[in-house]
Amino acid sequence: MATRLKEKYLSEAVPALKQKYGYANDMQIPKLEKVIINMGLGDCKDNAKALENAVDELTQISGQKPVITKAKKSIANFKLREGMNVGAKVTLRGTRMEDFVDKLMNIALPRVRDFRGVSNKAFDGRGNYALGLREQLIFPEVNYDKVEKIRGMEVIFVTTAHTDEEAMTLLQLLGMPFAQTQ
Repeated sequence: MATRLKEKYLSEAVPALKQKYGYANDMQIPKLEKVIINMGLGDCKDNAKALENAVDELTQISGQKPVITKAKKSIANFKLREGMNVGAKVTLRGTRMEDFVDKLMNIALPRVRDFRGVSNKAFDGRGNYALGLREQLIFPEVNYDKVEKIRGMEVIFVTTAHTDEEAMTLLQLLGMPFAQTQ
């Protein structure tokens, strides 16, 4: 069974992209390849319980167990040693990715306070989009009473688009609420 996002992509996005950019082959049409969720946990380097709670929250949000990232170098000013835990990340593909993106666009983002749309300037030049979230409480799976600390996260959308314009059109057609620029 196809997810809501997959059905929307096949029924609305594919014909619109093909008509707008005039692709000769269906394989040229950009699609969402993967979504990476990254949470910096530098303050948890001494506190194993806080790290465990943050990993649990990220697991609830993504539906997949995150990988704990380690420091590559020692930095004395940050009291950081090589190999210390500094973050957690999850790479979502396929059905889990589609479910997460659908939930993000239709449930989580509208719950952001004073939400007027996401920035349309966060493209990297190669058709990928980065979205920063200030708190994990916008996701319905996170239990408000069990949250010890409000943490932000980055969500990176990796597409097969070659230009930022194509990627933005793809994300708009999938339902990403971009802010209107004046």
